Amino acid sequence: MTGSIQTLPMEVVNLIAAGEVIDSLAAVVRELVENALDAGATRIAVAVWFDLWRVCVADNGTGMDLTDLQKAASAHSTSKIQSRDDLYKITSLGFRGEALHSIAALAELEICSRLTGFEGWRCTYNTQGEAEETEAVAIAPGTVVTVSNLFGKWRLRRQGLPSRSQQQRIIQATIQNIALCHPSVTWQVQHSDRSWFTISPGKTAQQIIPQLLKPVRVHDLQQLTLDVPTPEEGSQGAGEMGRWGGEGGFTNIKVTKKDSSETRPYFRQTMPLSEAKGQNSTLSLVLGLPDRCHRRRPDWVKVATNGRLVRSPELEQTILTAMARTLPRDRYPICFIHLQICPSQIDWNRHPAKAEIYLHSLSYWQEQISQAIEQALRIGAENFDTASQSHRVGKLLTASAKKGVYHLDESPKQERNPSDIGLVELKAVAQVRNMYILAEHDTGMWLIEQHIAHERVLYEQLCDRWQLVPLEPPVILNHLTPVQLEQLQRIGLEIEPFGDQLWAVRNAPALLHQRDDCADALLELSLGGDLQNAQVATACRSAIRNGTPLNLDQMQTLLNQWKMTRHPRTCPHGRPIYLPLEESALARFFRRHWVIGKSHGI
Repeated sequence: MTGSIQTLPMEVVNLIAAGEVIDSLAAVVRELVENALDAGATRIAVAVWFDLWRVCVADNGTGMDLTDLQKAASAHSTSKIQSRDDLYKITSLGFRGEALHSIAALAELEICSRLTGFEGWRCTYNTQGEAEETEAVAIAPGTVVTVSNLFGKWRLRRQGLPSRSQQQRIIQATIQNIALCHPSVTWQVQHSDRSWFTISPGKTAQQIIPQLLKPVRVHDLQQLTLDVPTPEEGSQGAGEMGRWGGEGGFTNIKVTKKDSSETRPYFRQTMPLSEAKGQNSTLSLVLGLPDRCHRRRPDWVKVATNGRLVRSPELEQTILTAMARTLPRDRYPICFIHLQICPSQIDWNRHPAKAEIYLHSLSYWQEQISQAIEQALRIGAENFDTASQSHRVGKLLTASAKKGVYHLDESPKQERNPSDIGLVELKAVAQVRNMYILAEHDTGMWLIEQHIAHERVLYEQLCDRWQLVPLEPPVILNHLTPVQLEQLQRIGLEIEPFGDQLWAVRNAPALLHQRDDCADALLELSLGGDLQNAQVATACRSAIRNGTPLNLDQMQTLLNQWKMTRHPRTCPHGRPIYLPLEESALARFFRRHWVIGKSHGI
C-alpha cells in the first residue's frame, strides 16, 4: 500500500501563495500603488477595466534600469531589505518581494520604466516572474505597470469575488485610505476609459478628508500634530506590552527620507537602525469638531501607522472613549490618527498583505491619543477657528424653562496646567432673552447657550468628583420597581424599605441633596443607565435653566468655567454650546470692503 501524502507540485504551491497576496482587483491596485509611493511618486494615475480584469498604474517616481526591471517580478526580490536585521526597521510600504511575482502568476504582467537621464524599457513576464520580452520604449521618467486578464487561469476565484459595484467601492476605499496617509500625492483614477474621481494634494489629511466626505468642510476639522517621545526599544511604555491589528483593513509605512542620487530605483530604502533610534515619534490628528460634523456609523474612525492605514480595535475604541459625551446619541466622530513611530516599535510580519501588525507599548500610545484628542477639543488661541459660521444663526436653540433667580458658584472647580494652550479671552456683554450669553473677543463675538454650557461644566465636575452625601432626613420614594431599585444601588445610593411600597434613600449626589426637587431627580436616576448616564442626568437637572436672568459677573464666571472644560464645544448630549460670529463674517455681511464712492454710485 502506497502512502497518500505527496509533495505539491511547485506550480500549485506558487498559485496558492500568490492567491494569498492577490485576492482581488483591489489587491492589485493596492500593491502597485504602494510600489509607486515607495518610488517617491507625487502623481499616480490608476485605470481599471472591470470587464477585462485589467489594471494600469502609472507614476512619476524613480524608475528602474533594465537590470532591475528584468528581476522585478522574481520570487522574493526586493531592494528594500537585505538582511534579517532589516525586518525590525521597515520604513517602506512593501518589502517582501511577493506582489509582482504573485501578479505574474495570476495574470499577464507588463512593466514599462525609465530612470531620469536614461532610456526607457518595457518587459513582459511569464508565470514564474521571468522576463520574456524586452524592448526599448519612449516614456516619461517613472513606471507604468499593466496587469491584464487577472485570474484568467483561476476562473473559480473570479466567480467568488463580489459584484462589480462592490469591487468599485473597495477599490475607491483602498485609494482613499492610502491618500489619507500620503496627502501630498495627486491621484487620477479612471474606469473603463472614463474619469472616475480625482484627489488633489494637500499639506495634511485635513485637506484630503473634505474631498472624500462632501458635506465636510476644511473648517469643520481640527488638525493637530504633536511630537511625542518614543518608548525605549523593548520597553512596555505606559502599560503592558501590547499587540494590535485588525481584519480587512490596510496597513502601511513611510519615512520621508529619500536620496535623489540613489540608483537602486523604484523602492525607497530602509533607515539605519542607529538613526531610527534617535528619532521622536509624531502623532498627527485630524478631528471632526463634534458641534459641526459626525457620522451615523463608526466608519470614519481611522488609524494609520507610518503611512499605512490599519484596523486597530484597541486604538479605535480609545478614540470613541475620548469622544464620549461630546456627540449626539448614536453618532460617531470623524477622526483620523496617524502615528509616525520608530520602526523598531512595529512588527509587520503578521499578515501577507500587511493588514495586521504587532505594536509594542500599546497602552502608551492609547494614552497619547487620548491626550491629543482632549487638546484638540479645547477652545484655545492655537486651535481657534475663525471661519464664518453665520449660516447657523437660524438654527439657534429655543428651549423654554421656568424663570427664577440662580446663584452661580463662583469658586474655581478645576485646576488647569498653566502650560495648557492659551484660551480665548471672552468678555460677557449681555444676556439675550435670558437664554444666551453674548460675549465678545478679539476677532468677533459669540452666543453661548447658558444652560448647556453650565451642564458641560457640572458634568465634568461630576466625572472628576462623583460625591454622595447623606440625606437628613432621607428622601422617601414610592412604587419603585425591582429594576429601579437595582439601578439606584448600582450608582451607589443607599436605599432600604420604609413601609408598604415605600423606600428611604439615605444619600444622594452632592449637587442634588439641597434641591427642592431632589425626590424627582432621584426618580429620574432610577430609570436606567450606567454611572455616566446618572452624571449626565444630574448635571442637566442642576444646570442653570433657560429663562434665568444673570448679571454680568455671573455670566463672566460661567464663561470662565466653561472655557476651562475638557470638551467645551458640545454638551454631554452632543448639542453645540456656542455660535461664533466672527468679525470677518460681519464685515462681509455689512459690505465694509466696498469703496464708499462706488457704493454711492459716484
